[in-house]
Amino acid sequence: MRILVVNCNTSEEMTAAIGAGAAAAARPGTEVVAVQPNWGPRSAEGFYESYITAAAVLDRLATYPEPFDAVVMAGFGEHGREGARQLLDVPVVDITEAAAHLACLLGHRYGVVTTVPVAIGQIRDSLQTAGLLERCASIRATDLAVLDLASDWDRTAAAFVATGREALTDGAEVLILGCSGMTGLQERV
Repeated sequence: MRILVVNCNTSEEMTAAIGAGAAAAARPGTEVVAVQPNWGPRSAEGFYESYITAAAVLDRLATYPEPFDAVVMAGFGEHGREGARQLLDVPVVDITEAAAHLACLLGHRYGVVTTVPVAIGQIRDSLQTAGLLERCASIRATDLAVLDLASDWDRTAAAFVATGREALTDGAEVLILGCSGMTGLQERV
């Protein structure tokens, strides 16, 4: 099994961290290949960047030179999921949709803790399109930029916990890390 994990932004450091997290979760014998678009924003934090990254990710998927058995789209709330499913003949798993499905198995209502407030609208739209918004009690932002998450994990964990408490107050029973840049944060939280 060869899974292509696609970071939506062009940050090589974030792509490496996402790939390591995916490889740690994969079953033995599964090859995880983490890639990012060849062009586009270094960070995707709102609708503007999301539309650009969607085109860049679809371009990367359409031109990737080696075969793969499935794709994991590692941009939380990013656009392009439906386009990738139309383009490819392999399963396409979007982390937004996958996280919400798992959260629904763990509790009745879930909350998303993400990075910046401008990301909330696109996450809401992604969940709506996937048919999962009704079970979402809250989408809250930590006010931390995507590329700043890994610069101080203690600060990031504290912001997630504080914002997660707000989401619990809104009625969430399960919390979702709403950015693939938060890969590894679950260990600290």
